[in-house]
Order: sequence, then C-alpha cells, then structure tokens
Amino acid sequence: MQLPGADLVEQGISDLRARRETKEALLVSIGSPRLRMLGVDVPQPIAQPEHRLYELLAREDVDAAHGRYNALVRRLVSYERAAAVLAC
Repeated sequence: MQLPGADLVEQGISDLRARRETKEALLVSIGSPRLRMLGVDVPQPIAQPEHRLYELLAREDVDAAHGRYNALVRRLVSYERAAAVLAC
C-alpha cells in the first residue's frame, strides 16, 4: 500500500543521502523528527529547512511560493498521519 505523499518522502530521503538540496530533501528535513519517531530512516537533515524551502520555491515563482509551501507541508503531514495509523 502506497501512503499519501510517499513519493515526496522517498525522493527526499534519496536526495538527502546524495546531499542534494531539493524541495523533497528540505521537506523531509522539516519532518525528520516525526518521521524518525515513526521508524523512517532519515539521513542527516538540512539546517533551517523551512526557510530554505520557502526561498527555493520563491526563486521558482515568488507569487506561488506560499501556496506551494503549504501544499508540500500538507502532503508531508498526510504521510506522517497515515504512517502513524499503520504503526498502531
């Protein structure tokens, strides 16, 4: 069963392992404390991921950065909630 947002989390973990600063790696860095509590093996997170993710999104499209940031975080939270349910 594929969890919602799993594509982002899997790509983010892969990017962190490769030391790439991508939207996905920053998103996983934001969620790393909770993801680790859920048993996900998260590599060393990127420092200040919230600010860096917003800056990256703003460089791509300043007008859409806020909405895109919130949408990514919602997908991360969906993944975390689904993983928590499976862990019970």
